[in-house]
Amino acid sequence: MAIAPDEITRICSHCDRAIPSSNIDLHYAHCSRNLEKCKVCGDMVPKRHAEEHFLNTHAPVPCSLCSETMERDILAIHKGENCPQRIVTCEFCEFPLPAIDLAEHQEVCGNRTELCHLCNRYIRLRERYNHESRCTGIAENNVGSSRDVRATEREQDAQRRRPPEYSRRRVLVTIAITGIAVLLGSLFFQKKTDQSGALA
Repeated sequence: MAIAPDEITRICSHCDRAIPSSNIDLHYAHCSRNLEKCKVCGDMVPKRHAEEHFLNTHAPVPCSLCSETMERDILAIHKGENCPQRIVTCEFCEFPLPAIDLAEHQEVCGNRTELCHLCNRYIRLRERYNHESRCTGIAENNVGSSRDVRATEREQDAQRRRPPEYSRRRVLVTIAITGIAVLLGSLFFQKKTDQSGALA
C-alpha cells in the first residue's frame, strides 16, 4: 500500500514499518496475529512458515565434500574457495586433485625437469617461467662438438620420455567409460552367478 506524502504515519511496534495512522490498529491486529520476526535475519515471515524459513535459509547444513557444518548462505563460497576437498588442478601437470593434497603434489611435480629447447638444459618445472624469461638461447658450457652430440641425444631422449598429452575431457571420458564397463561386468557376473545358483 502506497503512503501519500502528506499522510501521517506511525511505526508498527510489531514489524517496525511505517503505517498510515488511520490503518495502524487494523494493521497491528493482522500483523501480530499472522507474522513473526525471524530471530536470525529480522525478516517478517508468516508464522506458519517460520520453521520452513529457518530450515531453508539459516539452518546449519553439512558440506557434501568435507562434512563440515555451516550456515547455508556461506556453503557455496565454502565449496568454491575454502573446502579442503574441493577439486583443484596442479599448475604443472593440470591433474585434478583435492585441494588438501595440492601442496604435496606440486612439491613433487614441480621438481620434475623438462628440456629447454633454446639452451638445451634441463629445467625444473617450478623454475620454467623464470628461466624462459631470461633464457638467451645459448647453450652454457658449449665447449666442443661432443657437447653438441650429447645435447642432441638429451633432446631426443626427452622427446621419447615425454608422456603423451591428454586433454582433461579425454581423461574424464575414459574414466566414465571404464566405470560403465566395470558396472556392466559386475551386473553380468552377478546375473550369471544367480542363474547358476538357481540351476543347482
